[in-house]
Amino acid sequence: MPLGINEMAIPRAAILLSLATAALLICSTIVVGYSVYVFAKENGDAFSVTDKDLLKDENERWYWEVDLLFDTCDSRLGDWDWPEVLADQDDLFLYPGELRCDWEHQGAGDRASVVVYNRGNQTLDLVLEIAGGEVVFASEGDSDLILDPIEAGGTAIVEIELEGDVTEHDFTVEASHLRVPEAEVLLDVHVFEGSESRDIHTSNGDRLEVHYKVWNADTNELLDEGDLPVTAGDDSNYIKGFGWSAIGLDIDEDRGLIPGIDTGTTHTTLLPPPIAYGNSEGHELQDAWLRFELKVDRATI
Repeated sequence: MPLGINEMAIPRAAILLSLATAALLICSTIVVGYSVYVFAKENGDAFSVTDKDLLKDENERWYWEVDLLFDTCDSRLGDWDWPEVLADQDDLFLYPGELRCDWEHQGAGDRASVVVYNRGNQTLDLVLEIAGGEVVFASEGDSDLILDPIEAGGTAIVEIELEGDVTEHDFTVEASHLRVPEAEVLLDVHVFEGSESRDIHTSNGDRLEVHYKVWNADTNELLDEGDLPVTAGDDSNYIKGFGWSAIGLDIDEDRGLIPGIDTGTTHTTLLPPPIAYGNSEGHELQDAWLRFELKVDRATI
């Protein structure tokens, strides 16, 4: 075979390989670009907020609030007073400012409910962190938690758990924006030991029988009283705050099943409209803040 034929075959092969490589690169670029487009389109809300000014109102307040469900909260820094009539507030926010709450625990493993309210008009992506130790988010067993996106006007409730049997302890729940860390709302909690510890601490999903009383928090009018079965945490049979109010009730190993023995605890919670009847259009209690007193009578085995 003449040498000249072989000499021409080498550059031709190189050209073909170069063209094939270029075609592959173009195809890969198109595929990657399309994938990025689809991802951005499907997750547009997650990347829509880049300006922190969009996350706060004209008074420089972030559009979310955090509280502990117990009726033991007050001004975090002592810089605001409770409204005379909670249901008549004209402001966008439920509370005039950040909160500090007390939590009386009944032993290691006790639980409580932390509520996050989105008062803005766009979806929120928040990160929760517990600073101070001794307490974790029950679902994760850790002090950090990324919340599912909270829709505009929506609410998220999470369960926290006391790890140690402390006498007195202070910690802070920090709720910051996923992409704007300096956008942060704080909840201070003072946890202290109750007079008697209990063996069993109600957690999300537990079945209970409770005795309840409910008042209008503004008028102190007793609205109802009775006995109900409830699933602690998410319970679609009732208003959102009722099931979560059952978190943290405690009872001894008898579980209330032995006649004549009563070892169940009682606590009181305060429910703003978003976790009461606020979403029930036309309900007579649509704008009312409710105060619940719950006592656990029996815990299902």
